[in-house]
Formats: sequence, structure tokens, C-alpha cells
Amino acid sequence: MNKSYEVEYCNLELRFERRHIQNLIRDLIHEGYSLYWSENDSSFIISIRTGRKLVKLRFQRLQNRYKIVGDYTIKDEKLGEFIERLIGDTRGHAVVKRFKDRQILIENILFGELIRQVEVSGMEHRVIFQKRPLVTNEEVAKAFQSKRAEERAKEVRVELDYELACLYDAMRRNDAEETEKCKEKLAELRHEMLLLEL
Repeated sequence: MNKSYEVEYCNLELRFERRHIQNLIRDLIHEGYSLYWSENDSSFIISIRTGRKLVKLRFQRLQNRYKIVGDYTIKDEKLGEFIERLIGDTRGHAVVKRFKDRQILIENILFGELIRQVEVSGMEHRVIFQKRPLVTNEEVAKAFQSKRAEERAKEVRVELDYELACLYDAMRRNDAEETEKCKEKLAELRHEMLLLEL
């Protein structure tokens, strides 16, 4: 294990089904981690022992799905790999800060894909990677010729229905933070739907 390994996972936005949690527990046990879990009506918590530290992953229940909540500092490389796999598998969003020597590498992940990578060293920072944010006319033309746009439109409709249900649930609970997140997600999906229907 790399003794200087330290990664911080912030602003996690991962939504998934119960089977993802069950697979995570199974894989962690298979890798030799000592852990236990608890569950109630609103949350599911997995407590993982890494050396002398205890890491508690908190999952909030949203109707029949779950959402991971909180920020996590992980000093165990293998456990970090598990969390990153979870981000990728669920096409989640996160800000990942990797600490090495006197530098911090900050990665912005959107829909499980790296969109920006910045290296911070003291007061200086430099952008290592930035994904192009705009869709070109050529890409739009290719999308028209492909059935993938139709398939994605169906997926977006399902995601819109799900987010609307989450928004309704958050508003009913008077959860202002979750309501705002749902509205942002709905705005993204609406924008994508407009592009698909052009």
C-alpha cells in the first residue's frame, strides 16, 4: 500500500440501486476488509476498517434507490479504487482531490467521465485537461443519422421522470438543498432533450 496515498472525494452525486451496495459489500469482503453495515428507513451505512481508521460510507434512501452523501478522505489506495469504480459504474458526479508531495490534483467528474483536471502547487494552478464543452454542428449531424439519439432521448425521458419524482419528494420533505440539486439536474436533462429533439 502507498503510505502517502490520500484522496478526498467531495460533492459526490451518485444515485444507484441496492444491488450496487450489495456488490460493493461483497467485493470489499472478498478483498479482506473488516466491515459491518446498518440500515434504517432513511439510510444505509457501511463502516469499513482500514488499518486503525474506520471509514463510514453513508447512503441516503430515495424511494427505492440510494444516494451516497458526504465528503470522504480516503488514505487506503484499494478503497479509493472501489469508490472510483462506484463513481464510474453509476455515471456519478464528483470532485476528486489527490494529494501528492506538495501538490494537489483536482479532477471534476461529470456522468462518470473526467471533464477537467487541474494541478495546484502552492499558489499556482495549471489546467492539465479540459473537455470541450460545446457540441459541434458535425456532431449534431452525426447524431441525426444515428439511432443513438432516439435511444438516448428515451433514456432522458426516464431520467426526467425519476428526477421529477425526486423533486416532488424533496419538496414534500422541505429539503431545500435536495430540491435545488434536483432542479439543476432537471435543467441539464431539459437542455440535453432539446438538443436531441432539434
